[in-house]
Amino acid sequence: MIDINLIEHLESYLTENRRERFKKVLSQRTKHFTVATEDVYQLHNTSAVIRSCDVFGIQEVNIVEEQNTKRIDREIAMGAQKWVDLNRYHSVKSCIADLKQKGYQIVATTPHTNDCVLHEFDVTKKSCFFFGRETEGLSQEVLDAADCYLKIPMSGFTESLNISVSAAIILQHVTTKLKQTDINWQLSETELLEKRLDWCKKTLKSYDDIVERYLKS
Repeated sequence: MIDINLIEHLESYLTENRRERFKKVLSQRTKHFTVATEDVYQLHNTSAVIRSCDVFGIQEVNIVEEQNTKRIDREIAMGAQKWVDLNRYHSVKSCIADLKQKGYQIVATTPHTNDCVLHEFDVTKKSCFFFGRETEGLSQEVLDAADCYLKIPMSGFTESLNISVSAAIILQHVTTKLKQTDINWQLSETELLEKRLDWCKKTLKSYDDIVERYLKS
């Protein structure tokens, strides 16, 4: 059970601008869409994807580190990892199983014989967009498990984009379209309370002391 009074007490230590900022950002957060990166080798690419997720209101990012395990680049992410929830997996299988259990369709971002171009994508479906390694792309395991294949239309000689650029383009498009629908895409009341508490914890340096005094009073 979340103590709403505790959250309000903690928020009283924040500036009014910070409280309003939290409220505004949370009102645009969603779990209707999420993103997964599969064994991305270049650290700055994963970090940049996390940053894009924060910018476009995606609350959760799923990172598969079956082969490449690296620390998130704080400089590239620009602190985004503080506000976005990171779910880490040691295998593609466990990641996909967890996402499907949560009700997500698996969207492989790659050209395919049965692919869908971005502007035709059905945003009403709860979806996880998978982005693969820089050179090899997505593994066969992800491709076999995919419910949908998505591509960004291109008109030049170059046949692919950097994954962080692809993620930004896709997320900007689908979140804009999503907000034009009647779907209940925002966080639930419980999820909002959890984030308010979590963000207070990550913001207040004296969080533990404040909570201790609150519990004693």
